[in-house]
Amino acid sequence: MRPGAGVALGTLGVLAFSMSLPATRVAVHTLDPWFVAFGRAVGAALLAWGYLRLTGAPRPTRDQWRGLSIVALGVVVGFPLFTSLALTTQTSAHGAVVVTVLPAMTAVFAVLRAGERPPPLFWIAGAAGLALVLAFLAAGGSMRGALSFADLFLLAAVVLCGLGYAEGGRLARELGGARTICWALLLSLPVTVPVTAVAAAVHPPQGGAAAWAGFGYLTVVSMFLGFFAWYAGLARGGIAKVGQIQLVQPVLTLFWSAVLLGEAVTPGSLVVAGAVLACVVLIQRTRGGATPARAPGGPSSADRPAPGGPSSAGRDGAGHAGDVRVADEVS
Repeated sequence: MRPGAGVALGTLGVLAFSMSLPATRVAVHTLDPWFVAFGRAVGAALLAWGYLRLTGAPRPTRDQWRGLSIVALGVVVGFPLFTSLALTTQTSAHGAVVVTVLPAMTAVFAVLRAGERPPPLFWIAGAAGLALVLAFLAAGGSMRGALSFADLFLLAAVVLCGLGYAEGGRLARELGGARTICWALLLSLPVTVPVTAVAAAVHPPQGGAAAWAGFGYLTVVSMFLGFFAWYAGLARGGIAKVGQIQLVQPVLTLFWSAVLLGEAVTPGSLVVAGAVLACVVLIQRTRGGATPARAPGGPSSADRPAPGGPSSAGRDGAGHAGDVRVADEVS
């Protein structure tokens, strides 16, 4: 475990992801959202296949395939699909405020996967952050204050993405950051290829240069290269510490939305984003002080050393191999 390297890699990943919502907004302006969501995964899977062939990566174990299916559900299918559907009617600036709770969701799923016992303040802060976002969405929805379908799509995207981030960070300690996303992309092909084909047949993709540029960014950076750095950062620095870097992602997204798309960023959005960020900071602090329970048994947890344990400190066995894999793939 190298926290310094993990923070640097995590920062690079967040910078890559911060443009995902603006790029999606541009792409779905003229391209079908289903084509954007699943087509980007198909394109990234082709890049992943080439990477795995060039590096001679071994096939994952049965337990790792189970974890990869969760990664695929969260970051390959769930987040791209629900954000694409939401941003057909909502602005990326609005989406950035909702995504503010993503660090909290990542922390919650990291706690569940690691078997930690956080104090009550952790859950209070998480509930407060979620309540702030729900209040913001209700106030900006219909006259009756109801949540729109776009808002529900964004919330679903955040929950699934947090799950995919936490599970991917756990698996990256065994597979490495690049191989984790590559295998998840290939695992998703039986779903992403048919949906992309049907979407292209029903609504033939016809878009301008800006739409295709946004689609290209989503395919190469958001769906592929960004995860190289992000999952490697989580593996090397720890999900709890590196996950805090997500706090700056909504702010960066608001900046890109204003600069690249000319979207208005209201003072209310900034206030809500700041308040939720304060809750997320409190969540991360309380999580860091939580007392972890014994990690669940099984081949996956047995194959890697416990954080801070003798094997981790000595960097031998599974811990050494995982760290070498991460270093090789990012370099």
